[in-house]
Amino acid sequence: MLISIVIPCYYSEKTIRKVTEMVMAEFAAQDKYTCEFVLVNDGSSDGTYREIHKLGEEYPNVCGVNLMRNFGQHNALMAALHYTNGDYILGMDDDMQTHPSQIFKLVHKMEEGFDLVYGIYPEKKNSPLKNLTSKLNEVTSRVMLKRPKEIRSSNFWIITRKVRDEVVKYNSFNPYIDGIFYRVTHNIGNVEVEHFKREYGTSNYTLKKLVNLWLAYWNFSVIPLRISFFLGMFSAFAGAVIALLVVINKMIHPNMTVGWSSTLCVMVVFFGLILMVLGIVGEYLGKIILILNDTPQYIVRETINSRKGLKEQIQSLVAAASGPGNGEDAKTSV
Repeated sequence: MLISIVIPCYYSEKTIRKVTEMVMAEFAAQDKYTCEFVLVNDGSSDGTYREIHKLGEEYPNVCGVNLMRNFGQHNALMAALHYTNGDYILGMDDDMQTHPSQIFKLVHKMEEGFDLVYGIYPEKKNSPLKNLTSKLNEVTSRVMLKRPKEIRSSNFWIITRKVRDEVVKYNSFNPYIDGIFYRVTHNIGNVEVEHFKREYGTSNYTLKKLVNLWLAYWNFSVIPLRISFFLGMFSAFAGAVIALLVVINKMIHPNMTVGWSSTLCVMVVFFGLILMVLGIVGEYLGKIILILNDTPQYIVRETINSRKGLKEQIQSLVAAASGPGNGEDAKTSV
């Protein structure tokens, strides 16, 4: 059975060779499984793609993909999935935190019949900021992405070919890979794996990038719009109640002086809610405009050892050559 290993690479010149060769060593000890790699350079300006290219020259099962610029981890993963040929596709990082020694824990869990398995960490070795955002991800993904309650997600996962075939149909410019997984299947498993420390450098996810990643949830949910609707309803109801109380209080105490400070506070609260709702609507409209303008999900500059879509290429050749009365001849020719 062929397993495709997909790795988005960003400034991983010092680690990508070690990751690749350690994975190969794990598979060399297996009789039932073999592997291929799809390594995607996500716009790194160091020697990352140069190292990927060397690996491609040395190992025929290493496919390298060089993107035109930095599109983001999830876009790079979507690019990688288009170049896979395996029965299973396994996603991992380039920094040794998702360690090659843990791969077959996921593979053996898949043998129980799951469509998707996540490796989860009993103890994470991340920065406090990363742990905090991971916790936020757990809560919001359950609400907004309809993630099964008993399932936890991570960046160490494995899927079947069938799931991959459905995932690559998604062509929006701003993908969130887990959100697409949850749309495809709820036959998901978890298995505990050890979380290793990053060998070089620090995480490339800044606070801004983490916020942008979280906003990608909105591609898969209308929950923020519903929240804004109910906030508007609550605000309108609260405003009506407060106005009624003011009128009643004025009737009971005719000499009562109505203060401007309370009026200003109420105005600030309601105007703030209005601006928040407009911001949520604007976020959705902005994404719609970008989609209508065909903003690319990724752009490939060059590849090495690419075997992308051989089956699809054959089918397209058959379709192009086929005409009335000559379809069988075209298939035979191809």
